Amino acid sequence: MKFIHTLLMFGLFSFLPVLGQSQDASEGAVAAAEEVVDVDGADPSSTAVTEIDSVVAAAPEIDTGDTAFMLVCAALVLFMTPGLAFFYGGLVRRKNVLSVLMQCFMCMCLMTVLWVICGYSLAFGENVWGGFIGNPSQHWMFKGVGIEPQSGSTIPHILFAVFQGMFAIITPALIIGAFAERMKFKGFMVFSALWLICCYTPLCHWAWGGGYFNGEDGATLLMAKGQVAIDFAGGTVVHINAGIAALMTALFLGRRQGYPDKISPPHNLPFAVLGAGMLWFGWFGFNAGSELAADGIAARAFAVTHVCAAMGGLAWAFIEWIRDGKATILGTISGVVAGLVAITPACGSVSVQSALLLGALASCVAYFSVAIVKEKFGYDDSLDVWGIHGMAGILGAVAVGFLVIDGTGGFGQAWVQVKSVLATIIYTGTVSAILLKVVDLTVGLKTDEHSERVGLDLSDHAEHAYTMLD
Repeated sequence: MKFIHTLLMFGLFSFLPVLGQSQDASEGAVAAAEEVVDVDGADPSSTAVTEIDSVVAAAPEIDTGDTAFMLVCAALVLFMTPGLAFFYGGLVRRKNVLSVLMQCFMCMCLMTVLWVICGYSLAFGENVWGGFIGNPSQHWMFKGVGIEPQSGSTIPHILFAVFQGMFAIITPALIIGAFAERMKFKGFMVFSALWLICCYTPLCHWAWGGGYFNGEDGATLLMAKGQVAIDFAGGTVVHINAGIAALMTALFLGRRQGYPDKISPPHNLPFAVLGAGMLWFGWFGFNAGSELAADGIAARAFAVTHVCAAMGGLAWAFIEWIRDGKATILGTISGVVAGLVAITPACGSVSVQSALLLGALASCVAYFSVAIVKEKFGYDDSLDVWGIHGMAGILGAVAVGFLVIDGTGGFGQAWVQVKSVLATIIYTGTVSAILLKVVDLTVGLKTDEHSERVGLDLSDHAEHAYTMLD
């Protein structure tokens, strides 16, 4: 006990100098503070609090409403790819329906993995090569992509990255409609992976990552200072990009056996209608979600998306009624998709009245491309990806230059839009042609005659969609 008492007393006396120093430091701090008050005439404690408050206010904060909204929108965009699978699957012959479903679902798997590894970094990393592409190492394997919001954002960074990844899934999946029933599965896998890296990510960076289409902070290779191409949700990045790649693929592969005289009609139109309904439903997340917040612009994008789709379906049905005497469900759902495509680049910038006009024009342009131009030139774009996505996408991307409601529309903005469209067509058309040739020389693209005759369900996947019982 005596030893413990001695030890405690020693510790107490050892700590006293420290307390003295602390008291001296405190007194010095108070004196310094009083000096600051005397000099500046301000309370240092209130100044410090003000500085802290300003730093906190400047830091981005997560908005739970915006976050919940974007979680739903990301799921809706993913839902579009199974919708596309049903849409395309119902339009092909029964011996190829599983091959189309497999290709669409494989896009969900393959593109997701590539997006995490390098796609997101290439699309949304800091500019390299003069704004051609994003820094591939900045977000490699989602490095630095966490739950904190980016500057100027109210949603977690990882949610933004995942939302954009859903666009990367469906864009190459759209091209499937051009080569349906005649491309090897191995060739499809290699071409789609290369196309995502070489075509999708550069265009995504040009439009949304601060690249060539954005001259807000200074002139770029394609835009003068102050010129910014409007592409709210993917007119150039998604639809024109996929559309021109689809056309190049259809021309490269050539026609299917028996095209056009001996090609059977769609084997399951109810599947196609179901798929179109799923696409229409998911498109609300596609367009309204591109605002990245639950606000008035998102609400307007939602409204014009619905109106333009409805007008597109109505217009196509009227065109068939006038030209052929009967309106078809296939034509109606084609018009709906054409309207959805056309409004995509414009949905954040146009009025409901403009959406009505755009929907009607989209069906006219797409119908002309599918029913007249395709028949005249004889190319086999199996499910009319170029005719609907490409042509309606071009219409929407250019028309928004005139229809934008913030007072900046006119021939000047329309010329900016035309430049972005031409750049997309030239770049993606050229690169897609090169990729097709490279893949064909290495793993092969077009299936052989026997496989095409028996169907890709059996030749590539050893499965049948429908079991017939005796």
